[in-house]
Amino acid sequence: MTIDQLMEMQMDAEERLMKSRSADGMWRGSLSSSAISTAVSVFALWRIDSEKYAAYVQAGVRWLHETMKTDGSWGDSVESPSNMTATLLTYVSLYAVGEAPTQSHQYLHQQLGGDTEEALTLGVLRYYGRDLTFSVPILMMCALAGVVTDWKKIPPFPFELATLPQRLFRYLNLPVVSYAIPALIAIGICQLHKRGGVLSPVRRLFIPKAMRVLLSMQPADGGFLEAAPLTAFVGMCLADGGFRQHDATQRCARFLIDTVRPDGSWPIDTNLSMWLTSLAAKLLTSDSQLSTLNSQLSTLLLRAATTTVHPFTAAAPGGWGWSDLSGSVPDGDDTSGALVALHHLTQGKTSLEIEKGLRWLMGLQNSDGGMPTFCKGWGRLPFDRSTPDITAHAILAMGLWLPSLDGRLKVDVQKALDRMLTWMEKTQASSLHHGWTPLWFGDQDATDEKAPVYGTATAIDYLMSSRHPRAMELAQPQVEFIIQTQNADGGWGGNKGVKSKVTYTSRALAALAHFPDQYETEKHRGWDYLYLRFKAGTLYDREPIGLYFSRLWYSEELYNILFLLNAIKRMTE
Repeated sequence: MTIDQLMEMQMDAEERLMKSRSADGMWRGSLSSSAISTAVSVFALWRIDSEKYAAYVQAGVRWLHETMKTDGSWGDSVESPSNMTATLLTYVSLYAVGEAPTQSHQYLHQQLGGDTEEALTLGVLRYYGRDLTFSVPILMMCALAGVVTDWKKIPPFPFELATLPQRLFRYLNLPVVSYAIPALIAIGICQLHKRGGVLSPVRRLFIPKAMRVLLSMQPADGGFLEAAPLTAFVGMCLADGGFRQHDATQRCARFLIDTVRPDGSWPIDTNLSMWLTSLAAKLLTSDSQLSTLNSQLSTLLLRAATTTVHPFTAAAPGGWGWSDLSGSVPDGDDTSGALVALHHLTQGKTSLEIEKGLRWLMGLQNSDGGMPTFCKGWGRLPFDRSTPDITAHAILAMGLWLPSLDGRLKVDVQKALDRMLTWMEKTQASSLHHGWTPLWFGDQDATDEKAPVYGTATAIDYLMSSRHPRAMELAQPQVEFIIQTQNADGGWGGNKGVKSKVTYTSRALAALAHFPDQYETEKHRGWDYLYLRFKAGTLYDREPIGLYFSRLWYSEELYNILFLLNAIKRMTE
């Protein structure tokens, strides 16, 4: 690819990026519509008040029928291949309203090895393993619809534990991940209401306090995590657990009708405005032409930092979530992203918000030295463990701000950095041949659904950008994995031999750009792949690479643009 061709792509991508900016100054993007979100939202509204929400139910049912594949199945997004979860939840939702397709039943029979209740229950539990965060809500919806009739086949949720102080949650060996406490409460109460038990009189004594805990976690707009699936599961279980008219249930319903799309579908989450804005802000130059824009973005990002203890995870003030909406929760990746963007926008000028953000990150750090997503110490289940790409992002964020700090904060940040680097060194030995696997991104075309190309390339980019000697030493050996996984067409998929994608190819090229005098052949082949996609008009096609809430795929319309421009920026620096 020539320089002129590169500039042609860059100008087109930059124009698209600036046009996609919202009137309020942020980038809000557009997440793909989701069969799972739509199915559970339709079912929840039907259970809460079938007459009042009839129009929303009918529109959602129509969208589900229109997006069904020929074999009666659905994928998580319209671009996704069929899977058991999306098909089962959609089938159950349509079954409840009397419109279940026969071919969907046949598809599930094949996937689950039978159409008995036992086959369905065991199939779902086996698919998700020991993490019950998603398997139990799925089975609960099956039971509420009458597809499963034996409530005792569904593992019980001990909602009483949620009445204990939040600081103790990580020690309680809960069967769900840290962000699923509202589901634990609502499902547990519904189970008690439906199946009773010898201890039910005693357990019922905990319900009022558990409901107060749930209400304290529910954001102003009613949507838990700004996510339709979690909110819908909570709403349907409260409705059938004796709380149909309760304020928490009605707020769940209001969130669902506020976030439905004109075509009757729901996205997997409202938006990723903070994540997208942080990614976009790092791509802007800081010359005089953009000084006003930089100042506006800095203000927006600083304003979005949490200022109080977060009711959902009891997180301290100072972190950033993936969105500026009330249902968003501060997390490690988005806090690092905001800190990196602010360092770029302010040319490294510190502030009280920056210092709080750094302390928030240090407070999140696990005892093993790595960085989790939401909560420190919830290491038993996969979505709460330390992960290389999030840890590398924190290394970059802390490393950028370290020279501007002084006193105790500088000492503490240096210690946290050293611990993170030591953890990364420990993970490197076992990852040299198979890469660093990310937590929140996968590849739906890979047999194991994992995307070590993304995790490795992203970590390399963060580590090399930090300019920290130990970080750069960590990154260099990992480049060989990127080279070995390049496909014959010049692009990269989530792993070796997996279909090439714009997002992964852009990530890989951004990593290789840190080595200007090496890998010229691989770089040229990668850029040729992207340019061919550009000329073919497919460069910006949606690519479901996000893996959210335990096997839920989504695409985001701005990812291709943002990752492409990041690779171009790295190459031209």
